[in-house]
Amino acid sequence: MSNPTRAFLLGPLLKGVSRSFYLTLRVLPTGMRDPIGLAYLLARAADTIADTSLISPEQRLALLLSLRDQVNGTTDDGTLFHRMAAEVAGQQTQSDEKVLLESLGPALEVLSQLSESDRRAVRGIVATLTEGMEFDLRTFPDERSGQLAALRDYDDLDRYTYLVAGCVGEFWTTMTYAHMPGTLKEAPETMGRRGVRFGKALQLTNVLRDCGKDLRIGRCYLPQTLLDRHGLSPQDLLLPANSARAKPLMVELLRKSLDHFREALDYTLAIPAFSVRLRLACLWPILIGLETLLLLVDNDAWLDPQKVSKVRRNRVYHIIASSLLLVPSNARVRNAIETRIARIEARL
Repeated sequence: MSNPTRAFLLGPLLKGVSRSFYLTLRVLPTGMRDPIGLAYLLARAADTIADTSLISPEQRLALLLSLRDQVNGTTDDGTLFHRMAAEVAGQQTQSDEKVLLESLGPALEVLSQLSESDRRAVRGIVATLTEGMEFDLRTFPDERSGQLAALRDYDDLDRYTYLVAGCVGEFWTTMTYAHMPGTLKEAPETMGRRGVRFGKALQLTNVLRDCGKDLRIGRCYLPQTLLDRHGLSPQDLLLPANSARAKPLMVELLRKSLDHFREALDYTLAIPAFSVRLRLACLWPILIGLETLLLLVDNDAWLDPQKVSKVRRNRVYHIIASSLLLVPSNARVRNAIETRIARIEARL
């Protein structure tokens, strides 16, 4: 693999498809950047396949499982990439995503050049993330069917948040121990558990933020058992006018997210103050996630897909700039996060 090709994949292409996550990737210490960036590219390609609604769920699932086999090195069937170009890449309206799908061959070559431990970790995270995408495709109806289904119970939601985000916290932790030995003073088991909670905090926040949009493609991630307890059906949530009626359910899940964020704070404080880049990479998603929850709890139309509680880009840049003053101090980091959590709880 020529350096220019690798540089393109982990530079301009990664920036084009990763949006705000690219900011976090760029601030990471150098050794961690390539395996995490490559894992993101492969997972993003899988996600693009899983989300291409013009192709039937059965076709998408077959392609997803085929990609997983390619990443795991369990098949040498090169026809996958031709099928990608023919069946999925041509359906993409975003040119970067089209290029990504057409660049899977070179991406897998970069994977083969990683150290054995990094390659094993990247394969593991991509396998788990694609399991989460498989869960979506098997659990919910075709987006074009007009049908709507809900997860059964909180255990299903908790498992889903692990498969699509909690596992990333584990992977991140593994990469830190591998590439920055001696940095984390806590036991790997403790940091791994906190990392899972960190990822779940972010994904549960996304579930609540995107509820209105997900419902319109037939996916209700709010569990049926919680809906029943609050006297609601998935169909009730399709009406933005029911936002106030459904708010107690949202608050119940939001509190669970805040509990996860407290673990994310402990994770961040276990990183020494001198590891500024690693701390910033953790601090930014926490601050942006809590800002999202603050918007959500103040949003009287939180079920309206036209009124999503999304942090504006200029606000994101403000959070990033202000974080530079917080990051060297445990006390300031703790105060910034606990103050935001308290502010959210005061509005519940």
